[in-house]
Amino acid sequence: MKNWIWLSMLTIALTGCAGKTDYRNSCATQLDAAWQEQSLAEAEGFAGTVSYSKALALLTGAKTQQQFEAFRGCTEKAKKARFYLRESRAGR
Repeated sequence: MKNWIWLSMLTIALTGCAGKTDYRNSCATQLDAAWQEQSLAEAEGFAGTVSYSKALALLTGAKTQQQFEAFRGCTEKAKKARFYLRESRAGR
């Protein structure tokens, strides 16, 4: 009986750890792409400053979430940041 309880607890713990890494690669990829796009927007003399500001705030939040291993939120924020960077480069 004790072994069953211990095994159940171990399974739950390992499942929780595996779930944290689901979005790890996506977070890193999206953040890298967003920072590159941010550099391009800055170099081109971005016209849509409101969109650029939104993108920077989202990138900062995404980086913070990455550091705290909140990879899903990081991925979502980085994707939104990339959208606002595209808007900024288009002058909106």
